[in-house]
Amino acid sequence: MFKELGSMMSLLGNKGKIQEEMQKFQESIGKITAEAASGGGLVTAKVSGRMELLGVKLSDAAMQLNDREMLDDLIVSAVNAAMAKCREQVAAETAKMAGSLGLPPSMLGGLGG
Repeated sequence: MFKELGSMMSLLGNKGKIQEEMQKFQESIGKITAEAASGGGLVTAKVSGRMELLGVKLSDAAMQLNDREMLDDLIVSAVNAAMAKCREQVAAETAKMAGSLGLPPSMLGGLGG
């Protein structure tokens, strides 16, 4: 615990390093995208590292289902799966940033997601 406190205190004196790492972090999560499918490929969703939905694609087979409730569920499932993949990638970037600042990865666990 005291080691982590020491790391935090040393960072307080190095504001420029923190700003530089935060900028790199913001740039890196801006480049992250993740895609996931549901219903055996009937629906595909793509999201960004900023947790923005970039697109949803419905296959021709999905359009022929004539089952609105099923499509609703498949869209939600695909979006949630894509967001989960993105959260994993953002967590990895957060851990990388924490490491470059000399902090334990868990200390910045709330960033980005």
